[in-house]
Amino acid sequence: MGSTERIRNVAKRVAKWARAGHQMVVVPSAMSGETNRLLGLAKELAPAKAAAAYNRELDMLAATGEQASSALLAIALQAEGMESVSYAGWQVPVKTNSAYTKARIESIDDARVRADLAAGKVVVITGFQGVDEDDNITTLGRGGSDTSAVAVAAAMKAHECLIYTDVDGVYTTDPRVVPEARRLQTVSFEEMLEMASLGSKVLQIRSVEFAGKYKVPLRVLSSFTPWDIDIHEEAKSGTLITFEEDEKMEQAVVSGIAFNRDEAKISVLGVPDKPGIAYQILGAVADANIEVDVIIQNISKDGKTDFSFTVHRNDYARTVELLTSKVVPALGAQEVVGDTKICKVSIVGIGMRSHVGVAAKMFRHLSEEGINIQMISTSEIKTSVVIDEKYMELAVRALHRAFDLDQPAS
Repeated sequence: MGSTERIRNVAKRVAKWARAGHQMVVVPSAMSGETNRLLGLAKELAPAKAAAAYNRELDMLAATGEQASSALLAIALQAEGMESVSYAGWQVPVKTNSAYTKARIESIDDARVRADLAAGKVVVITGFQGVDEDDNITTLGRGGSDTSAVAVAAAMKAHECLIYTDVDGVYTTDPRVVPEARRLQTVSFEEMLEMASLGSKVLQIRSVEFAGKYKVPLRVLSSFTPWDIDIHEEAKSGTLITFEEDEKMEQAVVSGIAFNRDEAKISVLGVPDKPGIAYQILGAVADANIEVDVIIQNISKDGKTDFSFTVHRNDYARTVELLTSKVVPALGAQEVVGDTKICKVSIVGIGMRSHVGVAAKMFRHLSEEGINIQMISTSEIKTSVVIDEKYMELAVRALHRAFDLDQPAS
């Protein structure tokens, strides 16, 4: 959606699918750079604030980007001879909670959309936004158009949700860091969920959560392929996110390497070691609508312990201020320290369930590169480490080689 020419190409692609007999609901994002431009205007008028009233107006402003692109796409479809109608999120309506700038979808009324589809129209719905119970416009956070698309697909019980993005699928890792990275033909829902949560920017995590919860078949494709590509070829391209674990998929111990530069580490030092401390710290952080990732607590010494966790770097200053002003005095803790120069690197693969020593292999190769591990987090199908940010690319390349991800799939 970067220009009128790109919008025209999107319309031609959509029309191709519609003429092939498919009922189409399209969820576009804003035109390239438009959301940043709008938020930049707001920043010129007033510095960023955490106040709900300020964030409400940010949502009101940011939502106009998708409204413009949706109307333009509907116009382009009409120029292609397709009956089309566009709707803003509040017109459908897409109902959300009231967490401005990062709202969550609660329900979608599909009656209006189904009526239009039955009448032979292509329906265009604004991504990234909805409306709360008080009819205030809300937005879903950056990348929210993916979430909108999957949520609409779930509500409509669509046969498949195609996500067109600036890459042609899901790769073993970011090709900009490792040129030898390979595109995966299929990836399990569990692996995609982990990759999205661990820093892969291909899909927003909430879109993957929706796909998993409602079993929405999801395919990631490139928006830069020619619009007139054979429809059967296009339907099999990209990466399919599947809910079936076949034998072929199980052969790969590790499917991908994810990383995230956007994290910061916070430690509350000298915390009294007694029941309820973790809740008192993290409860206050959660009440401020701040998401926490990796968590560790050191062994108690002299009745005191240190409690560390990571947050998104954008939430770092707010979290430190909250802990320093409210939590530390209430707990009688020593102090709060932090580090914004960290990153998280993770290995992901459903094959890790049936293979021992995978984490040890990861740690060994990082050690051989002289990379110190600050924090560790594991699950059945992933192992994540927090390391110094300056070693991130070195770590990703080393692990990609160590687990043979640069080799063609067998």
